[in-house]
Amino acid sequence: MHAVVVRVSISGEPDPTALRERVVPRVKQMPGLVAGYWTRGSGEGLSMVVFDSEEHAKAAGDEVPSILPDNVTLESLEVREVVASA
Repeated sequence: MHAVVVRVSISGEPDPTALRERVVPRVKQMPGLVAGYWTRGSGEGLSMVVFDSEEHAKAAGDEVPSILPDNVTLESLEVREVVASA
């Protein structure tokens, strides 16, 4: 398994509706999806979306910039191998 780890900055008030109604549904349609988690801190967000293969994770990573809400700026994106889970 491989994960797409994304760090973003959020300007203004976070819009949970955009995440739930735009981002999550698009991610749910991506091939090989295993699970996804989105977290928020003060002015920033961090997500980890796990896929069944490196190929699917890289393809999903290529789509990230096109699905970000307007007030969200991509800071970093990495595809990492999942080496353990609980």
